[in-house]
Amino acid sequence: MKVTSIIAAVAGAIFRVVMAVAVVYVIYRGAGICYDYGYRIFTEPAMTTGEGRRVTVTVSPDMSALDIGKLFEGRGLVRDARLFVLQYYLSEYREDVGPGTFDLSTAMTAEEMMQAMVVEKTEEEDGEGDSAGSGSSLGQEDSSSESGPPAGGGAPGGEDGTEDAARDGMTGDGVTEDTEGLGGEPGTE
Repeated sequence: MKVTSIIAAVAGAIFRVVMAVAVVYVIYRGAGICYDYGYRIFTEPAMTTGEGRRVTVTVSPDMSALDIGKLFEGRGLVRDARLFVLQYYLSEYREDVGPGTFDLSTAMTAEEMMQAMVVEKTEEEDGEGDSAGSGSSLGQEDSSSESGPPAGGGAPGGEDGTEDAARDGMTGDGVTEDTEGLGGEPGTE
């Protein structure tokens, strides 16, 4: 009986050591994955450098952030749909991104794509804008007085949103940053 109790004690000790090593390994791997995702959220480069390939995508009102991420991943605009979802929810453009047809490029980062997908707000929502959206809301005030009421839910302007970007660029209110990814008009020299 002494031998069996010694064997049981040794087996139990070995089992506890193996479980401790397994727990440490799982925590280490999980921390590595979390760090990688956390780092990539803010530093993920564009899919290509240079001009990139132009891709036209249509986002419908019923699409979730994951649906948009899967669409973008399938079209070659982003590497990982789940990473795009995290970037979307941590973006300053989250509230302003809306449905429509957008002309994007593989040379754009996720933030630049979201910036290109920003739709005009209605007059009631203009007062709620923060400092990041103040340039856009000022441009919208000018453009709404020129072109009438904003479109209801779709991409304002033309189907691909370029008419809206051109209109915002004409306001002279520092919105050149908003139009960079939509065809490369500014900064292509």
